[in-house]
Amino acid sequence: MPLVILTVLTVLIIGLVVGQPYWRQWRRRRVLAKPFPEAWRKILKQRMPYFRALPADLQLQLKKHIQVFIAEKNFMGCDGLQVTDEMRVTIAAQACLLLLNRPNHYYPELKSILIYPAAFIVESEQTDAAGLVREERRVLSGESWGQGKVILSWQDTLAGAADPHDGHNVVIHEFAHQLDQEQGPTQGAPVLSRSSDYQQWSAVMQQAFNELQVKVAQGLPVLLDPYGATNPAEFFAVLTEIFFERPAELSTQHPDLYQLLSRFYRLNPLSWH
Repeated sequence: MPLVILTVLTVLIIGLVVGQPYWRQWRRRRVLAKPFPEAWRKILKQRMPYFRALPADLQLQLKKHIQVFIAEKNFMGCDGLQVTDEMRVTIAAQACLLLLNRPNHYYPELKSILIYPAAFIVESEQTDAAGLVREERRVLSGESWGQGKVILSWQDTLAGAADPHDGHNVVIHEFAHQLDQEQGPTQGAPVLSRSSDYQQWSAVMQQAFNELQVKVAQGLPVLLDPYGATNPAEFFAVLTEIFFERPAELSTQHPDLYQLLSRFYRLNPLSWH
């Protein structure tokens, strides 16, 4: 009898594992069959001027992505914040910009988006060069975790959505990290279409990263946020913000970077602005 039970359980587990992708696709088809809510359209028009700049086909694609994203991700309010559809749609719209024309995997490792009313404090332990451990308190507007979480400040989320040309967008930044984290710790190298692409990616990104570090150290003016000089992961996230919000300047000042990201995201924001 125990052997029979074990066999049945094994078959059920295998069935669940094998059938999960089909189940997920079935649920997504049900979500996509529903019309985009009129209330959500009003939120996009009010909170995301970037949406109006998109071509009609990308607008439609983005709305479908928003529907799936909201259906599959858990939004949680922190410090007493009550999550609303305005928050869900505004965050999902910005996060899904990075998925346009790309495989619709919807950040597979991401489970929850935690939303604070404003900037939040994170406490962590840092070890210095001498091996001494000290407590560090940082005030953040966003953070991306490898354990399936993104944390966002609602105040900064709104500010990023309201001005699509300032080169600063906390949602785009943190979800670029999510793309980077799909194969492990962030290192500025997301999953590329072909293995042969990594050599060029590494060469172009490393050279630009080194140049940014030198200019920041010398106090010279730079297009990218100086925070991008922290490490390759932050460089990729900051670069993604600039790619979507200030593509003309990026294309003029760093054409190799623009072409690299244009191939990766399969988009040409120059034609939208």
